[in-house]
Amino acid sequence: MVSSREMASGTSEKFTVTVFPASTATVRLTGRKPTKLASTTTEPAVAELNDTFSEGLTDLDGFSHIILVYHFHKAAAPALMQKPFLDDAKHGIFSIRSPHRPNPIGISIVELVKVEGNNVYFNHADMLDETPLLDIKPFVPVFDHRDASRCGWIEHALLNNDRLKGSETNETN
Repeated sequence: MVSSREMASGTSEKFTVTVFPASTATVRLTGRKPTKLASTTTEPAVAELNDTFSEGLTDLDGFSHIILVYHFHKAAAPALMQKPFLDDAKHGIFSIRSPHRPNPIGISIVELVKVEGNNVYFNHADMLDETPLLDIKPFVPVFDHRDASRCGWIEHALLNNDRLKGSETNETN
């Protein structure tokens, strides 16, 4: 797919994106719905890739975790201010992880269980069944970990939020 966008300077930039269409790579969640807290899921999910991409999975099974980039295919219209499930106050869209974004793209770090043929099995899915997968990347702790990080408003919300204590809320993307 070729797309173009107009930059702030008024010039156009063209870029190409290869998207795994739904028939090429989708996530399958067997018999359950995702929760807002991915760590509560116990049954592995499967990313099913078309045979065309199977060779690209070579050596992926050597990683404990992978990064999935996907399309929030059921997201509602975006809003720049939204109330996240961790707080009762509205926050800017770029400071929350809502699927209802100007560019409905999600990322998740998941535990890789195994790779079999063109299927990638993983734990801790926080996406919907049949979510279109855009990319798979290995999680590399030396590159992806940040020691001196802050979590903004979420730090306070995590310490004082009963919603995290045993409650699971279904989310649609």
